[in-house]
Amino acid sequence: MVKIARTFAAGAVLSLGLAGASVAQELKFFTIGTGGTAYTYYPVGGVIANAISKPPGSRPCEEGGSCGVDGLIASAVSSRGSVDNINAIVSGLRNSGFAQSDVAYWAYTGTGTMEGQPPAENLRTIAALFEEHIHLVAKADSGIDSVADLAGKRVSLDEPGSGTYVDALLIMEANGLSVDDVTAEALKGNAASDALRNGRIDAFFVVAGYPTGSLVELASAEDIKLVPIAGEGAKALTDKYGFFAQSEIPAGTYEGVDATSTVAVGAQWFTSAEEDDELIYQITKALWNDNSRKLLDVGHAKGKTITPDTALSGVGVPLHAGAERFYREAGLLE
Repeated sequence: MVKIARTFAAGAVLSLGLAGASVAQELKFFTIGTGGTAYTYYPVGGVIANAISKPPGSRPCEEGGSCGVDGLIASAVSSRGSVDNINAIVSGLRNSGFAQSDVAYWAYTGTGTMEGQPPAENLRTIAALFEEHIHLVAKADSGIDSVADLAGKRVSLDEPGSGTYVDALLIMEANGLSVDDVTAEALKGNAASDALRNGRIDAFFVVAGYPTGSLVELASAEDIKLVPIAGEGAKALTDKYGFFAQSEIPAGTYEGVDATSTVAVGAQWFTSAEEDDELIYQITKALWNDNSRKLLDVGHAKGKTITPDTALSGVGVPLHAGAERFYREAGLLE
């Protein structure tokens, strides 16, 4: 087996031609921390990784090939979500990652839910991507009609290390509840959906761009509802935390589910100030070229909302120098 592997590796190098050695030196890998595979971050991360990649031997962009960064192989990595991604960027474990705007700002400043922790001073923004909505999911006949109705219920808040977990605690707090008022579970994606169907939990939180795959599947198999996050509780939340905005998930987003009032936050793409300026400039440029536009439009339902016009919306963490250079050249930043 080892001999076969070595033979294959040798063949792969030879296939690159006489320039193989120099190409190998120029090859760059770039990771994008996303989220659970059943939610929005992961598939969107895959689309973006594809858009910015241009492995050695790719056809030129003008000939219908990749329009990414020369020699770059980007990969979307599943993770526990926003907090996990930020920690991984700061520690150097990942090159970049997606996170909610609120979680990133608190990490950068060492405030809010990150108070008492060292500020993530090297955190930098590449782009604002899309709006994420807080989904509070329950069975249609559960009798759970508001956040307050969660008292005494079995509720999945997602895993610690996720943005969902952070926001679930804030939403309950704004509605007069704490984690002690529920039986808290830490389930993610399909595991939360399965637990709801099997009666092991009564409700669960998801923060994701709609429609999110696991909920599409759940709604097709079970009568569910989205519990409104509205009224005085939502107002208290948006008044206290400027990153939240009152919004709505439209009727029909999930089978049999009516339009539901909720709150939303921004999903943004972050990296470290330590990443090379030229590399991040080229990555940002590749993200917003016309070829990437086509990939985003067909790659995911949220892709059409990822546009240069909103690339700087709600950015609370400084831009990476390479990204800033691109936005200035593009006339998007004065």
